[in-house]
Amino acid sequence: MEFSEVIKNRYSCKKFTARQVEPTHLNAILEAGRMAPTAKNLQEQRIYVVQSEAGLAKIDKVTPCRYSAPTAGVEDASIVATHMMLAATDEGVDSCWINFFNPEDMARELGLPENEEVLMMLDLGYAAPDAAPLPTHNKRKELSETVSYL
Repeated sequence: MEFSEVIKNRYSCKKFTARQVEPTHLNAILEAGRMAPTAKNLQEQRIYVVQSEAGLAKIDKVTPCRYSAPTAGVEDASIVATHMMLAATDEGVDSCWINFFNPEDMARELGLPENEEVLMMLDLGYAAPDAAPLPTHNKRKELSETVSYL
């Protein structure tokens, strides 16, 4: 898929089927995250792929926003997540960026190390037949309304 099409087609999917993301697609998504630039190339992000019923149930205790996705990734680097979302779209996998949860509760529920902070979660899966972007998905403000030159 052309990059401009990836950007246009990607939306926050909020209804998934139970179909698991194939390992080849998941690895491509994770590889895109691995290749993302990080400050001083320290690559300090940690990505947790949660696919087990027990792990997904723990996430469901902390947030209503898993939307039944069969795979959830929790990571602490926004640019890594952005690369992964775009790669998911390119792989034909739907996604949704989630930040509606208490980070401390999520870390505790998943048993993450205390020195790691959870910034967001990334739902990954395949859209249910009746899933669709929000009606306002393609409505964008003009650049002059969102960009300032200093």
